[in-house]
Amino acid sequence: MNDKPFTIAGKTFHSRLIVGTGKYPSHAVMKQCHEISGAELVTVAVRRLDLKAKGEDSLLHWIDSSKLQLLPNTAGCYTADDAIRTCRLAEELGLSKWVKLEVLGDEKTLYPDVEETLKAARVLVKEGFTVLPYTSDDVITARKLADLGCAVVMPLASPIGSGLGIRNPHNIRLILETVKVPVIVDAGVGTASDAAIAMELGIDGILMNTAIAQAKEPVRMARAMKLAVDAGREAFLAGRIPMKAYASASSPLTGLVGQ
Repeated sequence: MNDKPFTIAGKTFHSRLIVGTGKYPSHAVMKQCHEISGAELVTVAVRRLDLKAKGEDSLLHWIDSSKLQLLPNTAGCYTADDAIRTCRLAEELGLSKWVKLEVLGDEKTLYPDVEETLKAARVLVKEGFTVLPYTSDDVITARKLADLGCAVVMPLASPIGSGLGIRNPHNIRLILETVKVPVIVDAGVGTASDAAIAMELGIDGILMNTAIAQAKEPVRMARAMKLAVDAGREAFLAGRIPMKAYASASSPLTGLVGQ
């Protein structure tokens, strides 16, 4: 079946699943999860990166740069200035000029501060960064980020690490109708069915970390998420039947013998 390619800023990816690097039981488990997930883009929290670590003690040692593109993120930043500084540091370290922009506004919910996010995005886009911003599921903010030149918009499904799945599918649909850049759902996915439901909305990709890293069996969950993302995309392309209030026989009742 034909499908449009998953392309971000002119680069095409085969996998629509993006994964993270935090909260895993070990670096070795993380690497296994990356491999079985089929992901090609992986986020790394710059502010939590131990730059003094060497060899196997270094997180970067366990990331296969020949297969995975790094996406430094600004996790832990609460102001635009901090986020901008973190992105510039990532570039200086040679990590990437692609960045996941995350500017938080509240320590309890970890919801984004959309005003600070827009402020940071404006500066980073002008400096030539490829910006992938984490944002609320607000269609107006999504449109503003796209208009600023962000490569994608990444509305949350539900709070980071909550595992609540898609809380407001209607808003995600509105964002899909409004922006012309890829839409990637970020945060809140808890299990494979959440991922499939998200993909069935028609989003271009999905980013997750906790759902895999803190599963009882992370490697098995990574495989489940890969299958769920693929299945959800196929279901979207196939087109589901309309929902009805009453039954509709699988076999027509007209034309039966004896009628």
